[in-house]
Amino acid sequence: MSLDHPHLQNPTTLLEIVRAQSEIAKLGTDLGAIMELVTERAQHLTCATGAVVELAEGDEMVYRATSGLTETLLGLRLARKGSLSGLCVQTGSILQCDDSEIDPRVDREACRRVGLRSMVVTPLRHLDTTVGVLKLVAPEVNAFSKSDIGVLELMSELIAAMFHAANAERDQLYLRATHDALTDLPNRALFYDRLRQSIHLAQRAHGGLGVLNVDMDNLKLINDRHGHRAGDAAIRETAQRMGRTARRSDTVARVGGDEFAVILPGIGARADAQAQCERLMEEVQQPYVFEGQPLDLRVSVGVAVMPEDGTEITALLDQADRAMYSAKRLRKQARTAATAH
Repeated sequence: MSLDHPHLQNPTTLLEIVRAQSEIAKLGTDLGAIMELVTERAQHLTCATGAVVELAEGDEMVYRATSGLTETLLGLRLARKGSLSGLCVQTGSILQCDDSEIDPRVDREACRRVGLRSMVVTPLRHLDTTVGVLKLVAPEVNAFSKSDIGVLELMSELIAAMFHAANAERDQLYLRATHDALTDLPNRALFYDRLRQSIHLAQRAHGGLGVLNVDMDNLKLINDRHGHRAGDAAIRETAQRMGRTARRSDTVARVGGDEFAVILPGIGARADAQAQCERLMEEVQQPYVFEGQPLDLRVSVGVAVMPEDGTEITALLDQADRAMYSAKRLRKQARTAATAH
């Protein structure tokens, strides 16, 4: 990647981009994590209040990595036609919008929904094809300078370089961008995408939906005592055990370092979601030995049910998160009481 962009003269910015390049290299071919890192850094290094990686999937542009203003919109799907991002994919050119209210190229209603007024998008290329865009957004008009565009171009080159390093065809590229490299489970971006779709389907069918927030209890202890190879093995085994308890319609995802989540379509009552939660916990905590060392695999799980706990992503995830931390706290108190006696 060349750093001699004509509009980039700030040494601090160039140094930050080099640091980002180094961090990206450490992520290997975990494209989901790479896109997350690039959106965060692109926002930080520019006047943007949000950044997005959108991938072109069929007739839609899908938010596969988000930060700042757009963070809660992960997994959002918008029509490719009539959007600036779709036009960027079509033309393969950098496009700038200084005011979404008067620019005929943009989806004005979508811009209002996101809360943006100006944006700049640059194409993401793979094997001579534009597969998506990296986009900066801001709620003000005329937010972006030539320097911001220079940063955006360089950050998009970082993603393109990792796309190339993945050595994958287009379909395989999407798979790697939406799945966790360690466990092969759907990643955070695909989880949000499927949760949005599941909520929509449940509302149309006037049905129920369950969400589980799952947190490993002992990963730090395993890492400290046995090393990170054992920690990675514990994560993989936990993922496999969770998968064994899932129904065919469920989605089990790894959404963070020691965090998982499960979508339970068609759940009719909280008791049904709680029963699935109990099965999952029981399966995960079965004995496990890694290279002769027994590892204690346990998880804390929080439950949220739609529509009882809300009908929006944020409400459901917040409830599942609160329930998970409450369960973790109660289990810790119970262990402390048992030790005292």
